[in-house]
Amino acid sequence: MLSRLVLTDVRNHQALSIAPGAEPGFVVLYGPNGAGKTNVLEAVSLLAPGRGLRRAALSDIARSDGPGGFGVAATLADDVTLATGALATAPERRVVRINGAAAPATALAERLAVLWLTPAMDRLFTEAAGGRRRFLDRLTLAVEPGHARDGARYEAAMRDRNRLLADPLADPDWLAALEVQMAQHGAALDAARRRTVAALDAALAAQPAGDIARARIALDGWSGDAGALAEALRTGRARDAAAGRTLAGPHRADLIVTHIDKVRPAATASTGEQKALLLGIVLAHAELVAQLTGHAPVLLLDEVAAHLDPVRRAALFARLAPLGQVWMTGTERALFDGIDAATWVALHDVVTPTTISSPPR
Repeated sequence: MLSRLVLTDVRNHQALSIAPGAEPGFVVLYGPNGAGKTNVLEAVSLLAPGRGLRRAALSDIARSDGPGGFGVAATLADDVTLATGALATAPERRVVRINGAAAPATALAERLAVLWLTPAMDRLFTEAAGGRRRFLDRLTLAVEPGHARDGARYEAAMRDRNRLLADPLADPDWLAALEVQMAQHGAALDAARRRTVAALDAALAAQPAGDIARARIALDGWSGDAGALAEALRTGRARDAAAGRTLAGPHRADLIVTHIDKVRPAATASTGEQKALLLGIVLAHAELVAQLTGHAPVLLLDEVAAHLDPVRRAALFARLAPLGQVWMTGTERALFDGIDAATWVALHDVVTPTTISSPPR
């Protein structure tokens, strides 16, 4: 959990400090559209590996009328400090520090697990497979921090291989070395995903029917060990060179989601059902992470209460209450009636330097 969060020149926030304290509970950000509620959630999401919940360029995150660069710093409940951002002199180079020491972004996964749900994810089941893979990788990362390292190294080796295949005089030994690296990390990537899918699918299947739609999940696409992937890459060089990309491997996998009660693919469900399915997956996974690791992930839920009626909102809040630290946004405080204890953060159209501390719980 985050006991303190400090934003410097992050989008519309010149300086913002929020101190929820070290206890579990809700952090509720409310205010009009454009006040920067989602910007705060994005800042928290950057305390994990990857590009954050918007997948934005670093230069876009820096305050437009600021000096350039930005910073996000946090103190965790165990007094570990995390910091990330970009300097004005290198606006697209991410800087990460853990307890003041420089670290790779992948090391953040060893300190903090962060999951999020945003309105932009409502189309997750109907859009390209890449979004579902990223979603699954975020779920996997929460239980297997090494997944970030395997993913980064696999992608780096694949980019180098693709560039090398474009050269008719490419060194076959160099290609083979890259394929060995892809095979090693790709097999680990696939195995971690499959372990996560199996555990989460079992957890989803065991849940009783209720207000939140239940899903079944499966992983579709390439599967195998490192030897099989290395051989597929070696024999597929000519095909991949012609295509201009690698056509075999875990980067082609897809997360298949089915509505349990309707027995239909999530992609054919109604918009409301798809939102409910996605929310159900995130909640079940948060509960699974707490069970497997002893620590619930930090949950970021953007506008999650807006489309729910009061009864379903109350049921959602009751289910979220035991899940550690949950950050939520909404246009009105009234959307969160029924929450007894929270850190309430009121944001406005024009954000000035602000410090908000947790009230007694």
